Amino acid sequence: MSKLSKLNVSNPKVWVVIGVGIAGVLILAEVHRRRLNSKSIIKEDFGAFVERFELLPFPQPPPPAARLPLAGLAFAINDNIDVKGYVTGYGSADWKRTHEAAGKTAPVVTALLKNGVTCVGKTVMDELGFGMTGENVNYGTPTNPQKPSHIPGGSSSGSAVAVAAELVDFAIGTDTIGCIRMPASFCGVLGFRPSHGLVSTIGVLPNSQSLDTVGWFARDPSVLRRVGHVLLQLNPLEPKRTRRFIIADDLFQLSKVSKQKTVYAVGKVTEKLSGYQTPNHMNFGQYIASKVPSLKVFREESTNQQNGMSTLKALSSAMFLLQRYEFKTNHEEWIKSVKPKLGPDVSDCVRAAITTTPDSIKNLYKVRMEMRAALQSLLKDDGILVIPTVADPPPKLRAKKGLAAEFHDRVYALLAIATMSGGCQVTIPLGKHDDSPISVSFMASHGTDKFLLDTVVDIYSSLQEEVNIASSTSPLPDTNGNMDASELLKEKGNAAYKGKQWNKAVTYYTEAIKLNETNATYYSNRAAAYLELGCFQQAEDDCTKAIFLDKKNVKAYLRRGTARESLLFYKEALQDFKHALVLEPQNKIDGIRISKPAKDPFYRVVYVEFWKVLSLFRSLNPHLSKPQKHALHTLSAPFRLAPLHYHKLNSEKSSVN
Repeated sequence: MSKLSKLNVSNPKVWVVIGVGIAGVLILAEVHRRRLNSKSIIKEDFGAFVERFELLPFPQPPPPAARLPLAGLAFAINDNIDVKGYVTGYGSADWKRTHEAAGKTAPVVTALLKNGVTCVGKTVMDELGFGMTGENVNYGTPTNPQKPSHIPGGSSSGSAVAVAAELVDFAIGTDTIGCIRMPASFCGVLGFRPSHGLVSTIGVLPNSQSLDTVGWFARDPSVLRRVGHVLLQLNPLEPKRTRRFIIADDLFQLSKVSKQKTVYAVGKVTEKLSGYQTPNHMNFGQYIASKVPSLKVFREESTNQQNGMSTLKALSSAMFLLQRYEFKTNHEEWIKSVKPKLGPDVSDCVRAAITTTPDSIKNLYKVRMEMRAALQSLLKDDGILVIPTVADPPPKLRAKKGLAAEFHDRVYALLAIATMSGGCQVTIPLGKHDDSPISVSFMASHGTDKFLLDTVVDIYSSLQEEVNIASSTSPLPDTNGNMDASELLKEKGNAAYKGKQWNKAVTYYTEAIKLNETNATYYSNRAAAYLELGCFQQAEDDCTKAIFLDKKNVKAYLRRGTARESLLFYKEALQDFKHALVLEPQNKIDGIRISKPAKDPFYRVVYVEFWKVLSLFRSLNPHLSKPQKHALHTLSAPFRLAPLHYHKLNSEKSSVN
């Protein structure tokens, strides 16, 4: 073996082969290095831009005039916004090929340039303003800086990425059915959809003009507001108002994010800051079901009941129909003549739009009007609705099976609210959960954009602090990894009840019910508070609900009996008291318990209530026949001593769980 080695080493051909091999390795290494360098060059702009250019701002006014509000900032714009001399590509190579350069710059761009900002280019968007992923077959998919292996969200994907990657200070996009709010959430930046119709859409290619808005992304809330002041032409001197936060608890049930980082963080901040009321909680879906009757036309037959989620799904269905109808009106001729190359998701959307034939266009616009009125009634000019922006984290890129129908249903149930009401909405990033960007959204009624932008600036830093605290602490226990808010509210209600703060107790029990509508104890406890307030009809209704949920809830029968007695429904009250006795299996005589009152407060209470009913019945019916009087006397015999204990035991009767 050693001889063979010596022979090989002394052979010149061996050295030639070795030299060629080393050279090959060096060449491969250089090729690999260049590939890495080329990739790093591509990643410099994260694939956010379709084309780069520079539009300089208008000249600064001479001193002593104030500095322009956006001076020194840089921004980018979506590829559906006109700039003079450039073809507006609409995210599609075929659209760009078949259209001329714009003759004018869109007013929204001009307004920004006049206020000192520099435009540095156009950003990638989903073709024709459709799609929700941000994936584009013509220009590639912008890389999500927060989670590169996952989608950035669409359709204004490039604008969101440009801001998240710190390539610009802010970016302009468009939002039709969530095209700013979703990518803002997925990329971890602020995103603002203004009230419909308040920012000019002249020079912006339409997708669905009844739903289209021009909005913007930013990292800094003060920049977000400054851009808003320019585009919305806001009055900076409006008086500050007290803010009412309303948390849509049913919508947060859709979210997979810990409520410690969303609902409870918002609640903590409002406790610390001045000018904020304690947040109220509500079932938003049920509210919309009652306020937007035209939605019944769009509710699926299989879910025709008026529960909250079926209502919001019907709302998103109406939104899609309206979008498709208007897109078809705007672009059907071009689609049929050009037959553009589109990505699979966008192609499906376009096909659905071109083939759509809505039965009743009037109903679609009616839903839109009713939604705006419903939000105005709920929020007025000082209310802010708190909802999740989206329900799920950003999905992976190029998912083989596409996005699940459940994902679509959840995300558009949330996004349809502002879209169909025309109100303003801001997406606020809240860091990460399970390594994915998360956010919360604040929504205000149509025309209250300044109020909402001011709120974001006021609350942003405190909200981030609360989220950081929540991230560094253990999850508060409940079945979902979240604190059981309904039980906490019930305990607060019990404390208020014991402190004889009946109205406050009712408020806490009501909030607990909004979070959990299937807990009989919450209804029964609220009934006890209503009884103390003399609200007997409300108490009866609550007890009826509690009994429906728990047919063995003895306190609910007792409280309903008391309420019915006060409402003069003596026969029904008697039945409730008897039913409470039936639920106890021992010590029965002729179907009526006669345990010793002095030793058992529960039975003494029953005797008290039974005696009161019988006494009132006899006083209101003085002309009974002898057999009737005898029967009444026999029936009331076990209860004649009960009134002696009544005042002492009244509190025992009303104790809450």
